[in-house]
Amino acid sequence: MGQIGGSLDAFIGAVHRRAATLDNEIELVCGVFSQSPEKSKATGKALYLPDDRVYTSFEEMIQREKELPEDVRMDFVSIVTPNHMHFPPAKMALENGFHVICDKPMTLNLQQAKDLAEIVEKSGLVFGLTHNYTGYPMVKQARAMVQDGVLGKLRKVVVEYPQGWLSKDEEHNDYKQAIWRTDPARSGAAGAIGDIGTHAENLAEYITGMHISELCADLTAFVPGRQLDDDANVLLRFDAGAKGMLQVSQVANGEENSLKIYVWGELGGLEWHQMEPNTLHHKTQTSHNIIRPNVGDLSASAKAHWRLPAGHPEGFFEAFANIYRNFAFAVKAHMEGRPADPLYDFPGVHDGVRGLAFIDTVIASSKDEETKWTKFVQ
Repeated sequence: MGQIGGSLDAFIGAVHRRAATLDNEIELVCGVFSQSPEKSKATGKALYLPDDRVYTSFEEMIQREKELPEDVRMDFVSIVTPNHMHFPPAKMALENGFHVICDKPMTLNLQQAKDLAEIVEKSGLVFGLTHNYTGYPMVKQARAMVQDGVLGKLRKVVVEYPQGWLSKDEEHNDYKQAIWRTDPARSGAAGAIGDIGTHAENLAEYITGMHISELCADLTAFVPGRQLDDDANVLLRFDAGAKGMLQVSQVANGEENSLKIYVWGELGGLEWHQMEPNTLHHKTQTSHNIIRPNVGDLSASAKAHWRLPAGHPEGFFEAFANIYRNFAFAVKAHMEGRPADPLYDFPGVHDGVRGLAFIDTVIASSKDEETKWTKFVQ
């Protein structure tokens, strides 16, 4: 693996590195970790990389790695930069024969996402997207139960993702993560709906197997002077007839990372909380079953994504690692000229296109004040 972004003071870069190497399927061999050559070199030194494999730009890294012998050069690129720097290195890496795994949202805008999908299809290479919440075993179990008809025909889906870390004007307090996430030039057209709303959208579609077909959205920037949304409430209609709600916020004061999803069908419902990831609730009118890893008759997909004996918690790193491990399996399969095992799935380029389309549709709906709201008349 070669990494683009993720310097020592980055928020998520170290998570990607630790997750990627957890299963001993992936080795970090090179990187350009910052736009600052000094920061990039310092990060490479801290990671014990040789000086000649730490680069000053992604262009230099891709070109020089391509010139190395096949058994020495990187096999794929991991992109963990702010959103505006996803598309250029992904495009160049794919066009030069390197597989790519990228943080979400996949690109800065929908047109870039569509262009990248065409590049991936043309290249025939493996592309992964780190919607890491799909890597949890109990999320795999929920998806399998829906596919097996345990809930019957689905009727309603509610997904919520409240955080509180942007409750104040952090972008003017020299807070790096807040600065770029609230800057349209680097984050794109959306704030919270792009940063965490795309996770919620992807999780809802992944578990249910349905696609959002229509929506009605209300976006707000509650913090004075903030350029992008920090709160969103969205009504959903799915292509299979179910309806639902998606609400995300980064000004939910006191909340940490409280992603939750509820799925209800004719025969029962499921409930999963990211902050209690090893527990899946299965409810009917007459029962409430607690489903946990390595306990009971779990699906093959859930078992394939669990590592430890029952009662030993696994969490964020392990779910992230499942995405990277499955991506590595797919890259190996590509190298060996065989199909990848569908049991070891991961989000791909078309999930990324849907994410950007979701952002654009939410923004368009939020601006359409005339047709969306009916006045309350008493």
